[in-house]
Amino acid sequence: MSFKIRPYRTEDLSAVYQICLQTADGGQDASKLFINKDLIGHFYAAPYVVFEPEVCFMVTINDEVCGYIIGCKSSASFALQCESEWFPKLREKFPLESKSKSKSKSISRLNDRILKLIASGYQPQPEFKNYPAHLHINLLPNTQGHGLGGKLISVFIDKLKALRIAGLHLEVSRDNVGAIAFYEKMGFEVICEFEHSIGYGMHLYTQTT
Repeated sequence: MSFKIRPYRTEDLSAVYQICLQTADGGQDASKLFINKDLIGHFYAAPYVVFEPEVCFMVTINDEVCGYIIGCKSSASFALQCESEWFPKLREKFPLESKSKSKSKSISRLNDRILKLIASGYQPQPEFKNYPAHLHINLLPNTQGHGLGGKLISVFIDKLKALRIAGLHLEVSRDNVGAIAFYEKMGFEVICEFEHSIGYGMHLYTQTT
């Protein structure tokens, strides 16, 4: 298989939504776990490619998008823009008071969790203030095992460096042993620990006078 990495294009939006959904259950397809299939993508994927496409990259095979790395240059600025231009409409469409009518506890739990995230908006952690950028990376099963994760990270970091971004952070679940090993191999260092996750960071650019 011949994979390619290229910048995001506006016509990739539906694929980004789909990949976000198909990898939302611990890397597996979560289509059966959400009532509205776009809900998780509304929070974890779409605003990045809409507001900061210049730092978003797609993995393709035969011109079909099968993975991505997306993010933002400044978590604080991104949160403000989402609060102004993204979340208000979503809160009208998906009010926190709405509850899942499904009998499936898994659907109700996941649906309610994303509704709560939309209601509260992005909350940049103060521990990450020296590492302003952050990322999300998702790969469909057929892209895994080909070294694409490392290549995507490198492309993303190179772009941030070219933009003179000071640092990059991400959070990993304490239970995700594979991801922890991957990010540490890529050079990320532990900068803080939370109840259920570990915060990793990497310094990218130091401005000199």
